[in-house]
Amino acid sequence: MPQQRPFLIDVSRLIWRAWSLRLPTGIDRVCLAYLSHYGARSHAVIQKRSLRIVLNAKASDALFQLLLHGRTHVRSNLTAFLAQNGWQRERDVRGKLYLNVGHTGLDARSLPNWLKRTKLRSIYLVHDLIPITHPHYCRAGEADRHVRRMRHLLESADGVIANSQDTLDQLALFASSQKIPLPKHKLVALLGTKEPQIADTSIVRPSRPYFVVIGTIEARKNHLLLLKIWQRLVRDLGEKAPMLMLIGQRGWEIDDVAQILDEDHSLQGHVVELGRCSDAQMIGLVGGARALLMPSFAEGFGIPVIEALQSGTPVIASNLDVFREFAGDIPLYLRPDDAEAWMDAILSYSEGSEDRQRQVELIPNYAAPNWEDHFRHVDSWLESIS
Repeated sequence: MPQQRPFLIDVSRLIWRAWSLRLPTGIDRVCLAYLSHYGARSHAVIQKRSLRIVLNAKASDALFQLLLHGRTHVRSNLTAFLAQNGWQRERDVRGKLYLNVGHTGLDARSLPNWLKRTKLRSIYLVHDLIPITHPHYCRAGEADRHVRRMRHLLESADGVIANSQDTLDQLALFASSQKIPLPKHKLVALLGTKEPQIADTSIVRPSRPYFVVIGTIEARKNHLLLLKIWQRLVRDLGEKAPMLMLIGQRGWEIDDVAQILDEDHSLQGHVVELGRCSDAQMIGLVGGARALLMPSFAEGFGIPVIEALQSGTPVIASNLDVFREFAGDIPLYLRPDDAEAWMDAILSYSEGSEDRQRQVELIPNYAAPNWEDHFRHVDSWLESIS
């Protein structure tokens, strides 16, 4: 008789993110999608350094509901849950599939031994290798941690899911450099997005042309390029300059960006920073924008591009292979370091251009990757490993 709960799903990242009271990132949304899909067939894994707890079915279900739906009093609810249920552990986990889709704890030295000791088979989802390929855009020490994560992954994985072919190619290059073979079982499964949200119609859109940027403000996202362009636009055009709306929380390695946002008063009324914004509000703003701007130096995926196209909004993005995997030739692609090209495109799109019209005509035929297809591929693939 097949096991009723054949999976262990690691929810450590979701617990940490919920406790921090920060809005979900792209990786968080993937973790939540996997929890929603596999939770009823899984036991929860909670890890902290060398400690790992596997909860029994009843406690797992309670925790899953809290993580999926508990949006108020998060800290007190988590504290109460762990106090009441942390001891309700599942003792026999041999033969189950361990799913880690958030990179959490992969750098722990004890992870491979734990997997071997408990006779678990491990499945990992790789989001990116950016700390290894672009260490200068990441926090100090993150490159070394990510090397440990990817080494442990390669050494212990029974299977690996990549969110794009580009990510799998990067993992293959890393594996070759480390002289470690890729796992036998590999799958490329483009990430899905939530069903298109209903826009918040109460939100007040700017009365003049505006552009949006979505994502955590961090160095690799290249917000600095845009802020310098807007300094020029405001200087040259004054009140006739288009607006820039930054939707996302502040991250790391952004001293120069933060200085402009906090101290350049000439940008007031021209650059608006929205650190907290609901999905409905975001979609409402994206729907009225002249374009989504995505000048990143590196991306593991790029869900904002999909969300913009789903909203009928054109996209101007860096010429990255991963964007072409799921957006094809619809966006206007530019080099992330070509400030003049970005300046010209912004000016053109703020008024009306043939290229923007080209996108508007192509977007209705855009087929976005979705979670139904993602999990259909993953479910079938997991059966081949079982």
